[in-house]
Amino acid sequence: MLMPPALTPSLAQSRLPALGDQISDSFGVGTERKLGDQIMREIRVDPDYIDDPVLLEYLESLWSPLVAAARLRGDIETELDQRFAWEAFLVRDRSVNAFALPGGYVGVHLGLISMTATRDELASVLAHEMSHVTQRHIARGIVNSKRTSIMSVAAMIVGVLIASRSNRGDSANAVLAGGQALAAQGSLNFSRDMEREADRIGFAVMSTAGFAPGGMAAMFEKLDQSSRLNDSGGYPYLRSHPLSTERIGEARARLGSAPAVPPVSVLAHSAAQARARVLMDSRAVSLRRLEAQPVESGAPVADQLMGAYARGLSATLLRDWPQADEAIGTALGIVRGNPRSDAAAERAVVLLAVQSQLERGNVARANELLKPYMDTVSESRPVLLLASQAALATKDRPAMQRYADELQTWTSVHPKDASAWLMLSRLWTQMDFRLRSLRAEAESRIALGDYTGGVDRLRAGQRAARGPRTADFIEASVIDARLRDIERLRRQDERQE
Repeated sequence: MLMPPALTPSLAQSRLPALGDQISDSFGVGTERKLGDQIMREIRVDPDYIDDPVLLEYLESLWSPLVAAARLRGDIETELDQRFAWEAFLVRDRSVNAFALPGGYVGVHLGLISMTATRDELASVLAHEMSHVTQRHIARGIVNSKRTSIMSVAAMIVGVLIASRSNRGDSANAVLAGGQALAAQGSLNFSRDMEREADRIGFAVMSTAGFAPGGMAAMFEKLDQSSRLNDSGGYPYLRSHPLSTERIGEARARLGSAPAVPPVSVLAHSAAQARARVLMDSRAVSLRRLEAQPVESGAPVADQLMGAYARGLSATLLRDWPQADEAIGTALGIVRGNPRSDAAAERAVVLLAVQSQLERGNVARANELLKPYMDTVSESRPVLLLASQAALATKDRPAMQRYADELQTWTSVHPKDASAWLMLSRLWTQMDFRLRSLRAEAESRIALGDYTGGVDRLRAGQRAARGPRTADFIEASVIDARLRDIERLRRQDERQE
């Protein structure tokens, strides 16, 4: 298992759900999902939970085929498919790590993305962690522990999530710590058999999904070699469960029976690597170091793109526009002028260019760059959010109405997308639809698990609905219904504390 992040013991004891007074012979699917949901509520409000639409979309492009392949193989049973979240999310952390949580959640540290050289290496880790979920390893571990009280289960989960971060003063209050993560004695570690099962099934899943089967062996070998060269505490995976020669050997042996996979350009992954490398440490001193880091002209194309992208994003965050333009222009030249280029890599660089133009207020240029991708606005979260941001900046009412409608459709399918709800609220505010704005703002807080904040905004909506200028009776009715639902959920939480 890759070591999960930390929950402080006091937080977990007060906020874990009441899953029943006793757990005897089973730990049901519903119970596991409730536990996972509760942990995720704490994670989503942590400063190190990162919702970067561009990087998250890339992660989802690997995660979704793996989930589909697991369904195709029958690894995801019907009840698990319906009840579990099947959600991958990002953690702003430099350490090389990923982790499975109860209920179908898988977290990925930015440090892991930044050190993988190919999408196949990253997919191998996702497939491994997904297999811990599909095989119910967390539930099996809890049942096998023979600890019966809910408080014991809470303590076990906290034991798994305990970590320390010596270089951060706020680590005692951070849910998502883990840079120096160590497994606590007696915590819920996966057994050797579970690890080997996750390797075996994960390999089959990633192969079925079309990823190069050599990705798992390459990842194991890279972790092993990197940790030998630099044992600085940045590899929680190896500290919580050291790689054995047996696991590495089995990963290599499986390659003999795996079907060949056509080669895929690494440049889209290189752009994701660079973005992760910048965002995992966005302090000004780190950004300046990346901005000034040269790349040799004779370096591999992937390294050249990584360096140019990292310089472009760093310069954008530092608001150094000449340097941003130079670096982004270099990155575009690389992806457009190399025979190994692909559309995904070019799109990644263009979206960076759009971000940079919007940050400096050049909306016309941003819209011009976005134009070739507007046919995907309904399906692409980063394109939709960037286009909405541009519409807000120009106060173009037809454009704002268009993207408000698009976001309304998006949030109906993705009701837990807090960023989309917040953008929708801003659009409605600008167009003077107060009730809709308040409801969307409430939904953004609810999506993060902040029921109290959501109730506050919904009540503000009720008060506004009684005002003389309000005639949106449908929205007022929706607000009333949502307030009743959220009040009920909040009361349940209070009873569980």
